[in-house]
Amino acid sequence: MVRLLHCDDALLIDHAAADVFDNPADPVQTRAFLADPRHHIVAAIDNGVMVGFVSAVDYIHPDKPAELWVNETGVAATHQRQGLAKAMLTAMLDHGRAIGCTMAWVLTDRTNAAANALYRAVGGTEGVDGNPDNRAMTGYSFDLGRRVD
Repeated sequence: MVRLLHCDDALLIDHAAADVFDNPADPVQTRAFLADPRHHIVAAIDNGVMVGFVSAVDYIHPDKPAELWVNETGVAATHQRQGLAKAMLTAMLDHGRAIGCTMAWVLTDRTNAAANALYRAVGGTEGVDGNPDNRAMTGYSFDLGRRVD
């Protein structure tokens, strides 16, 4: 099951599969994240255990419409190559649309083949990073006015 998490879902994050996050979840940070209305996390749940996530932040600026920055995607090794990352990212982009964001974007390492394939598969448009000295990173943008299945 893939779904957006809410304030009462802290235990799912606290007891996520061991390799979902880079580090063990901090219960205080988890609760603060879930309580912040601009922070969002979509999770893949298997038998009551969180086995994947996509986290994002929506933000506003005085001269631009609301946007969604996709921070990170993680899937437990036991659940990779099952379409969970695509399902979670699609759900996050749909959530961004629902809260009024017009665009979403993400950065990744150019050498991260799985991430690059994911962002393309969900309709991301690869952009040229603005820093010619940082050739290790690339970005993808998603027009939230349309959905790509």
